[in-house]
Amino acid sequence: MSQDPLKAIRGSFLDFVDDPFYIPETDSVRYLSDGLLVLENGKIKAFGPYAELQAEYDHLPTTVYSEQLIVPGFIDTHVHYPQTEMIAAYGEQLLAWLNRYTFPTESKFADKSYARTIANFFLEQLLHHGTTTALVFAAVFPQSVDAFFEAAEQLNLCMIAGKVMMDRNAPEAVCDTAESSYQETRALIQKWHKKGRLRYAVTPRFAITSTEAQLRYAGQLLQEFPDVYLHTHLSENVDEVAAVKQLYPDCAGYLDVYDQAGLVTDRSIFAHGVQLSDAEFRRLSAAQSAIAFCPTSNLFLGSGLFKIEQAKSPDYPVKVGLGTDVGAGTSFSLLQTANEAYKVAQLRRQQLSPFKALFLATLGGARALNLETLLGSFDLGKEADFIVLNPRATPLLALRSGEATPTSLDELADQLFALMMLGDDRAVHATYIMGELVFQP
Repeated sequence: MSQDPLKAIRGSFLDFVDDPFYIPETDSVRYLSDGLLVLENGKIKAFGPYAELQAEYDHLPTTVYSEQLIVPGFIDTHVHYPQTEMIAAYGEQLLAWLNRYTFPTESKFADKSYARTIANFFLEQLLHHGTTTALVFAAVFPQSVDAFFEAAEQLNLCMIAGKVMMDRNAPEAVCDTAESSYQETRALIQKWHKKGRLRYAVTPRFAITSTEAQLRYAGQLLQEFPDVYLHTHLSENVDEVAAVKQLYPDCAGYLDVYDQAGLVTDRSIFAHGVQLSDAEFRRLSAAQSAIAFCPTSNLFLGSGLFKIEQAKSPDYPVKVGLGTDVGAGTSFSLLQTANEAYKVAQLRRQQLSPFKALFLATLGGARALNLETLLGSFDLGKEADFIVLNPRATPLLALRSGEATPTSLDELADQLFALMMLGDDRAVHATYIMGELVFQP
């Protein structure tokens, strides 16, 4: 840690003060072409135009990033760390893909040293791609959770994760039981939840691989520990939805399976939601649950096109974040994820502006995870997780972006859109965690 408790960062800053899906972008975007961010013990002490803060903080050690763009750290609302090594596995849709690739790969995580190796690699990839917080699936084995949280704790990261609960319709090697999943999850919550910056998510894989008894146990854990999260999959694929209907004939739909078990709450994050009905969107809105929009995996597995315009409806709004969903997702980069989200919207004849996309990757993700009081913007008192983007990171980006620093929101939107379409980990110039530089290429 730095010896001086106070230090400053100077450069161009972009964040959000409100949701641009509901408030005009001119009122929700905060852009300082020459700003100063003052940090004290990992938190934001002051933030504003350099000209206004210069006199008070001129004496501080200051890192200057010229011709770069500083934004809050990216927040990935759905990703599987045990699937890192099987990213880009060819040729299947969801259910066949799970059986052919996912379950055999996840069986390796019974070995804690193996899990530790992948966890370290995974977290390094996140930081290199500008992701500072993620909601993460581990494997069915408790030691896979321990390995992940131990690695995240060493890096002082704000991470949410949980042990997969899965007691049917999967190979025996990666199954638990309803009772063992309850006992193991309970012990992991007591060990890790709110230890430093770590949080726990109760994590049934999805309705197909959990019995009613296991889902009820998951609901019981939410009752016992009201501030943990619920993280699972929902309505990703047409065949999956049909299979859930067969397994749960007495439920009104896929979401109702979770609802009857007490799993639809304001701390529930459901990945995908591609096949949701209008009634299910309304129920998610009423419960203040969140959806992780995972465009690269939805396209890769042929699952369908997420209805972003329905999720962000002003009549029954649902909290939405972006998820890379590695390993069905094809990139750790939330810039590339935003790129695909834009194309999904285009195919639905909708427009996803660069500001709306960046909102989903920052403050929108923080709101989806109920972390907006701690993360997601440069508001005073928040934890200083942020990244420095280089709009000229590649020759093509340099040609596209030009030399000038944007002075208007129109110029900024154009630069940001080019970054999302053409940028990836090469565009991440620096990653800061609690005000400390942790990655610079």
